Amino acid sequence: MIGQIASSNCGPRRDGLAPSLVVIHYTAMQTAQAAIERLCDPAFEVSAHYVIANAGGVTQLVSEDMRAWHAGAGRWHGQDDINSRSIGIELDNAGTHPFSEPQMRALEILLPQIMKRWDIAPEGVIGHSDLAPGRKIDPGPRFDWARLTIQGLAAETPPKGWAATEFAGLAAHAGYDTSVPATDLLQAVRLRWNQSATGPLCAKDHAVLQS
Repeated sequence: MIGQIASSNCGPRRDGLAPSLVVIHYTAMQTAQAAIERLCDPAFEVSAHYVIANAGGVTQLVSEDMRAWHAGAGRWHGQDDINSRSIGIELDNAGTHPFSEPQMRALEILLPQIMKRWDIAPEGVIGHSDLAPGRKIDPGPRFDWARLTIQGLAAETPPKGWAATEFAGLAAHAGYDTSVPATDLLQAVRLRWNQSATGPLCAKDHAVLQS
């Protein structure tokens, strides 16, 4: 069952756009209730469509046909105004510990419903860090992307850069904004596709993006 608390921090989607992405975030707050209060407070000018608590409760703050203010500045596959193109889901997590089993189960129930309603492919389920390299790192290295992949709820691999040989070209083909500093781009790719990697750019960073 999904609870309803209306946030005024929203507006119409621009230019007739409909959701083609789902963006996963973490709240980075102490409790889900604290996050909900922040996302409903006009003074902060932020919101999301859904918040999923650590215990698995789901609260809807913004109607899916409306533009929630969750993504901020960013680009994906060369497109901006991600807020008008997406559904935002906030997970009650500080980014420092694994996401709970009840929370992940709730996400796995909610995601396919959203994807079916808006005909969103698994490739359209992305992290906040994917669209805003260097500015955002959520849902972070503790988020289990592989778990979603197994259920067809996220892409198994990024789109492959068949002709590209340099890392930036491969990342651009996968959807990333390559105008950001190289270190930010590398971090963003690793947060999604190579979470165990550390240190300088390595062969595996290329391999996860290559054919």
